[in-house]
Amino acid sequence: MFVPRPSLGSSLVLIVVAVSGPLVADLAGQPSGGSVARQFRAANGPRILSDYAEFLSIPNVASDSTEIWRNAEFIRDKLIERGVDSRLLSLAGANPIVYGEILVPGASRTLGLYVHYDGQPADPANWTHDPWDPVLYTRAMEDGGEPRPFPETGEAVDPEWRIYARAAGDDKAPIGAMLPVLEAFKASGVEPTSNLIFFFEGEEEAGSTNLGRYLESYGDLIEDIDVWLLFDGPVHQSGRPMLSFGVRGVTGMEVTVYGPIRGLHSGHYGNWAPVPGQMLANLLASMKNDEGEVLIDGFYDTSDPLGPMEKEALRRLPKYDAELKKELGLAWTEGEPQTLPERLQLPSLTVRGLSSGNTGPLARNVIPSAATAALGVRLVKGNDPTHMRELVEAHIRKEGYHIVREDPDMETRLAYRKIAKVTGGGGYPAARSPMDLPILQEVVEAARRAAGNDEVVLSPGSGGSLPLYLFTDVLQKPILMVPIANHDDLQHAPDENLRVWNLWYGIDFYAQLFTMPGG
Repeated sequence: MFVPRPSLGSSLVLIVVAVSGPLVADLAGQPSGGSVARQFRAANGPRILSDYAEFLSIPNVASDSTEIWRNAEFIRDKLIERGVDSRLLSLAGANPIVYGEILVPGASRTLGLYVHYDGQPADPANWTHDPWDPVLYTRAMEDGGEPRPFPETGEAVDPEWRIYARAAGDDKAPIGAMLPVLEAFKASGVEPTSNLIFFFEGEEEAGSTNLGRYLESYGDLIEDIDVWLLFDGPVHQSGRPMLSFGVRGVTGMEVTVYGPIRGLHSGHYGNWAPVPGQMLANLLASMKNDEGEVLIDGFYDTSDPLGPMEKEALRRLPKYDAELKKELGLAWTEGEPQTLPERLQLPSLTVRGLSSGNTGPLARNVIPSAATAALGVRLVKGNDPTHMRELVEAHIRKEGYHIVREDPDMETRLAYRKIAKVTGGGGYPAARSPMDLPILQEVVEAARRAAGNDEVVLSPGSGGSLPLYLFTDVLQKPILMVPIANHDDLQHAPDENLRVWNLWYGIDFYAQLFTMPGG
């Protein structure tokens, strides 16, 4: 039976329960969590999408405190409505943590569920639609998809539809999938088999600068967690479900080199005055060869080797480089014949941005006074952020540069032939958990059940970075990345999107996860 739903924005919640077939019971006699969730989403697909669109319409840039608190309160209230004991945790100068718990009598296992609800900033001028006004497409835009209305109650939902909005894939999708599962469980009387601790952060995209403070200040709330499950990132590029047992760390810097104290006419002074753009190009070229090998002394030396199980997992990963190269228009990749997953197990050096003068219609006949490069360094297990930055700086000095931290004064300019200002830094180390831990293998089996027993891609580590060392190294707890978003979700970019199939998979997966046997 369908119960009419109030309009968006109402605080009233009416549960919709529609059963199209018999519910499968588990060994304890209660309906199977997976069966309940599947039938709930089949009966309530349009409402799940419209509820998710309402959530996506709340801007969530970490620096916008007012909107961040709106997001946090929205999530807290939705959790409470679904039977979760939830509240907001706060610290001075920090965005709130949405905390919730379901404590199950007799449960011997506690799962920590981490999601971040903040997203990257978005410039509406670069988007096809307003990034905070979700739009539904029949397919991906690049595949010829067209905008269409969100479906009405009773209308069939096509899993190939895409929802376009900021944070649709990164990282509101897990929350959009958890809420229907919790609603279905409450309506059908399904009880999780594990204690569940919800810990949703509001400043991950701003560097998670206060996450450590929260974990320390509220340690009594999380001390019983046996494993931290991190719901972030995309599935494998082949579209198959994926679990990752680690993430890379990160550090970086900006490097500025100097020429004349002011811009000079390139006709009058070219071939005489040093050109900062060319100096910087030479410096960057000295750091990395054409094959992608970083030439900085000691850059790879501190990387922990993979164990036998991790190596076997790499060997079993789908061979997908050829398809990716075609999709991305690449005739070659760094490190060939190594594959993308193999390259992600190494530290990397990336030029994230360059600036010196202007190009296109704004280009002028001028030798600029400076040139700047933004460098990103991704770290693997064993790499220390400070040590890796020191290696890069040692290389810059080896190339003949005197390093400063501020723009050089005239005395410094006249004393040194080549000057480089190096700023920035910070970052955090990589994190990785052993793949053979029993509790992690239980999650693997839950993912397989949700995927219909299709093979789940298991990766020793993902390419992205999160400060998960706080869980593995500080709290001494294992971690597992459990992504659901589509690999082409354009996270952090204009026209970010979520494929509906991936939201549906998340619902199925979380239902299996919350009712894993042996809890």
